[in-house]
Amino acid sequence: MITLTDIAVQELKALLIDKKASGESGLRLGVQRGGCAGLQYTMQVSSRADEDEVIEQSGVRVFLARDSIEHLRGCLIDYSSDLSDAGFKIVNPNAARSCGCGTSFEAKEEGVEPDYDSSLDGSNCS
Repeated sequence: MITLTDIAVQELKALLIDKKASGESGLRLGVQRGGCAGLQYTMQVSSRADEDEVIEQSGVRVFLARDSIEHLRGCLIDYSSDLSDAGFKIVNPNAARSCGCGTSFEAKEEGVEPDYDSSLDGSNCS
């Protein structure tokens, strides 16, 4: 369903320690309307909500918001340590295209090829 790279696992473990998170905490991942491309990712260190799906890998947990699962199925969570763009990154096979900042995306529609949209080239990201 969702996988994490080795570096993402290491960084998530470090984040949970830094936040003094309980042993039941993990990274809660969801999708909501917004961002440059129509949908944006939400991430927070949290406990599991009642209807979350739980992914466990190498000693860390990712909680997927029930209403976001269709947009997150098959994603890879990575971590970038670039000076100007450090943080968790999501490689999403369900995205037709992503905003230049990588925090928002447009969902794929079966049989529809997205047109180029200059507003998604990264120049309008905030």
